Amino acid sequence: MSSDPADWKRLYPFASNYFELEPSVRMHYVDQRPKLDHATSQLADDASLDAKPCIVAVHGNPTWSFYYRSIVQEFSGTHRVLAIDHVGCGLSDKPQRYDYSLARHTENLVRWIDALELDRIVMLVHDWGGAIGLGAAIQRIDRIAGLVVLNTGAFPPPYVPLRIAACRLPILGSFAMRYLNAFALAATRMAIDRLDRLDASVQAGLLAPYDTPANRVGIDAFVRDIPLSDRHRTYRVLKDLERDLPKLSHLPIQLVWGMKDWCFRPECLRRFQGVWPQAISNELIDVGHYVMEEAPQEVVKVLGKLLV
Repeated sequence: MSSDPADWKRLYPFASNYFELEPSVRMHYVDQRPKLDHATSQLADDASLDAKPCIVAVHGNPTWSFYYRSIVQEFSGTHRVLAIDHVGCGLSDKPQRYDYSLARHTENLVRWIDALELDRIVMLVHDWGGAIGLGAAIQRIDRIAGLVVLNTGAFPPPYVPLRIAACRLPILGSFAMRYLNAFALAATRMAIDRLDRLDASVQAGLLAPYDTPANRVGIDAFVRDIPLSDRHRTYRVLKDLERDLPKLSHLPIQLVWGMKDWCFRPECLRRFQGVWPQAISNELIDVGHYVMEEAPQEVVKVLGKLLV
C-alpha cells in the first residue's frame, strides 16, 4: 500500500547545515555522524572517527540529498556521512541569476571540501554528480579514499536521448520544465524499471524542493548545460575531465550500474571500464536510472566494502 505523500519528511529526518558560498548564496548539506556515547560521554568525532573514511554523496538532476537518505541512515552510526545539495537544488538557495555550470558546481564542491577539511573521502556520485564529484576528486586527489560511481558520465555526451533533447527546444523546453514540472515529475516515472512505481512519500520527497517555477531554475539550468556541440562551454570542461580520469586509477573504485537506464546507457559504463580496468563492476540488470531508489541495499553493500 502506498504511503501518504506527507510522510516524506519522516524519511529525511536530518538536521540542515549551510555553507555560504557568497553573501546571498548558501549551499545546503547533511552532515550526520555517530551520536554521543552515553557510557563514556565522548562525542564520536574524536580521533577514532577522524581515522575512518567519511562518505560524501553528490547528487544529479533532478534529485537532491533526499536521494541518498538510505546511505545516511545506514552508515551514520559508524561513519561521518555528508550529502550536499547543489546550488539551485534541494534545500540550497535557488538564485534566479547565477552561473549554473559544471565548472561552477565543481568549484563549489571543492570549496566546501576545503572549508570542512574533509579527508579520506569515499565519494558516491550519480548523474550530473558524477562529473561534478569526479572533477572535484581530481582537484583534491590526495583526500580521496575511494569512489562509488552510479549511472553517470564524465565525458562529452556520446549521444543525447530524444527525451532530453526535447527539453532543449527554445522557449518550449524551459516552459515545460519550469511551469509544467515536466522534467522532475517525469523522472519519478521514467527513471525506474525494477519498481512499478515509486512510493507516494518517496515521489513527494524527490519533488518537494521543486514546487514552483522559480524553484526549478536549477533543473532547467542543468539540462541547458548539456553540451550538444563542441562549441558549448561545458564541452571543454567535460573533455578535460575525461582526459584526467586516469589520475584516479590507483583508487578502489566500484561501478554500480542500472542496466535499464535509457539516459546513461550501458555504453557509458563501458567507457568507465575502459579508463579504469581495475574497477569492480556491479551490473543491475533490472534497474533503471534511479539506482538509489530501486537498489539501495546493493549500493550499501558495495559502499561498505570501501569503508574498511
